[in-house]
Amino acid sequence: MMVATFLVFIMHLGFATLEAGLCRSKNTVNILFKNTAIVAIGLLTYAVIGFNLMYPGEFSIPGIFGFSGFGIGVDPENMMVAGKDGVGIYTYWTDFIFQAMFAATAATIVSGAVAERVKLHSFLIFSIIYVGLVYPWVGSWKWGKGWLDAMGFYDFAGSTLVHSVGGWASLAAVMLLGPRLGKYVGNTIKPIMGHSMPLATIGAFLLWLGWFGFNGGSVLSADPALVSFVFVTTCLAAAAGMFGAISLSWMIQKKPDLSMTLNGVLAGLVGITAGADVVSVMSAVVIGFIAGLLVVVSVMIFDRLRLDDPVGALSVHLVCGIWGTLAVGIFSAAHSFTTQLIGVAAYGAVCFPAAFVIFYLLKVTLGIRVDAEDEMKGLDISEHGMEAYAGFEIKNV
Repeated sequence: MMVATFLVFIMHLGFATLEAGLCRSKNTVNILFKNTAIVAIGLLTYAVIGFNLMYPGEFSIPGIFGFSGFGIGVDPENMMVAGKDGVGIYTYWTDFIFQAMFAATAATIVSGAVAERVKLHSFLIFSIIYVGLVYPWVGSWKWGKGWLDAMGFYDFAGSTLVHSVGGWASLAAVMLLGPRLGKYVGNTIKPIMGHSMPLATIGAFLLWLGWFGFNGGSVLSADPALVSFVFVTTCLAAAAGMFGAISLSWMIQKKPDLSMTLNGVLAGLVGITAGADVVSVMSAVVIGFIAGLLVVVSVMIFDRLRLDDPVGALSVHLVCGIWGTLAVGIFSAAHSFTTQLIGVAAYGAVCFPAAFVIFYLLKVTLGIRVDAEDEMKGLDISEHGMEAYAGFEIKNV
């Protein structure tokens, strides 16, 4: 569990570098700052309220504020938990830190969707509220033995509980923020290229690496057979997602697109996350491949709808998160498609309005978008007063 926690922690570096690489250099400092702050926000808000709100009654700790009195007078030896099916043990503290990393991920997803034009302070306030209240509340429906768990809804590691929760919030934010300047001119969709594909590629590989902890740690036991099986389904789905995205994007654009390829990997990973432990190896390949196709199609659809998403967060996390959750009901005989559909609808019905209300209130009070001059100048200078690449100049040769 501790190793899995470290791997999930590394995923935040992956999100930061992927987002920075796919956006323009003038916004790099802002992107790195947001992703760094989100980790701290996730840890602290989850400690203060989120953990107990998400797991009510667990560990016999009363109330929803704080976790185990913040360790005051607690004997660590009495905070041991048997692993799933009684295989191995882990501690209360390990479970907290592992789940806190998941909580921070939900806000990180939103960061990519709103990149290059969101006001920093408004985004941070949103992250505190969403991670501290909304994420743990809806998470308790399944992982806290709530009503969806009682219905038989299944989401192994968070295709819906983490990725779609972040995806629904991203959709609300993008709708309220509007597109970046120059993205849509008349009926023309103008691509805004990222400044560093090497950085984006490093980020994608870090995320792929971290996903072994994301899914493997969600086994919640030291069962080598099940953990290794989850590793295999996770990795094959990622590979199939990449192949699906490459195939379709190459057919459409007549050339291979690296950004689509990277998002294809992530699409496969998000798609398999809900059922990595209950679908067959072949099913994992099919799920990943379809996710890779979906990410390409949905990116084009969102562009036509003028929903500007610089990194493809809506396509990867929302669309493929929904697909992965529904796929459990298709490829696992033990789970119902109808129940999975109810779960997807329930999360959408709460997370989208909740995020929309939070962002709308911020919009009419503090504002959520930087002004046009600051956006053109870049958020590194306007929000932070510094450059990511001071002293360097990029020229076309």
